[in-house]
Amino acid sequence: MSPKSGTPKKNLMLFSGRAHPELAEEVAQHLNVTITPQTAHNFANGEIFVRFKESVRGTDAFVIQSHTTPINEWIMEQLIMVDALKRASAKRITVIMPFYPYARQDKKHKGREPISARLIADLFKTAGADRIMTVDLHTAQIQGFFDGPVDHLLAQTVLADHIRSTYGDAEITVVSPDSGRVRLAEKWAAQLGDRPIAFIHKTRDPDRPNQAVANRVVGHVRGRLCLLIDDMIDTGGTIVKATEALLDEGASDVVIASTHGILSPPATERLANCKAREVVVTNTLPIPEEKRFPGLTVLSIAPLLARAIQEVFEDGSVTSLFDGSA
Repeated sequence: MSPKSGTPKKNLMLFSGRAHPELAEEVAQHLNVTITPQTAHNFANGEIFVRFKESVRGTDAFVIQSHTTPINEWIMEQLIMVDALKRASAKRITVIMPFYPYARQDKKHKGREPISARLIADLFKTAGADRIMTVDLHTAQIQGFFDGPVDHLLAQTVLADHIRSTYGDAEITVVSPDSGRVRLAEKWAAQLGDRPIAFIHKTRDPDRPNQAVANRVVGHVRGRLCLLIDDMIDTGGTIVKATEALLDEGASDVVIASTHGILSPPATERLANCKAREVVVTNTLPIPEEKRFPGLTVLSIAPLLARAIQEVFEDGSVTSLFDGSA
């Protein structure tokens, strides 16, 4: 008996959680697809139910969810969506988490502590995820926690293009908020045209989360526009203290650029009252009107996500999106 031949076809389907539907809709528009309709609701006791209204058999499924507050609910919803896709015979499931949850818990500082970032990877692998796509991990080695491909997208180009077009003629010094991000500051400095770098020497008590003490500025900042970079702004304490330290050292102005605007209280109040000229973030997380303030600029990450999804779907190169430097 001769085997029956057939032409395999690929079918991209995009699925969205309920945490940040605006971002998913924007990604869908760039991909020229529609978000797959679904039923999603919570039972009275908080349990989440999800059912997709179309067949997903053999599809290349991309499941996007932004892990904002309440973060544990949105993690659970995305896990349930992945499980539903696996049980409905999706061919490949790519989990898109623009902000990787629990990324700050990537190692043990003391005994008897969890490594929660690894737990997140294990949960999604068990649920049925074949691939993870995320933006600007807190530390790059988190990619190794997931047993499968991880597309680590970089928002630096999106942010740097805005900085270049707005402040390109200024004398810029790229500033890392701590010594651990000096390498990232070097990449920023190179992309902006070989600018000088500096960093803030600070201390942090592991027993007191969201609190840091800025000690001193290392590098030349006097009379210069300081571009203060970080991967996330949570309560804003670290970045505001760094801004104050730079201005005290004679910086002419400070511009803050960060990928993830978590903006937990009292971040909005702190940032609105600090003396930074501008705070630039992306929309990897939803930033509702009550979190916004004069001087805040929100750039869209959707075009980058859409291009990466297209490359994965077509078995292309995600690295090529970053000129081979990803």
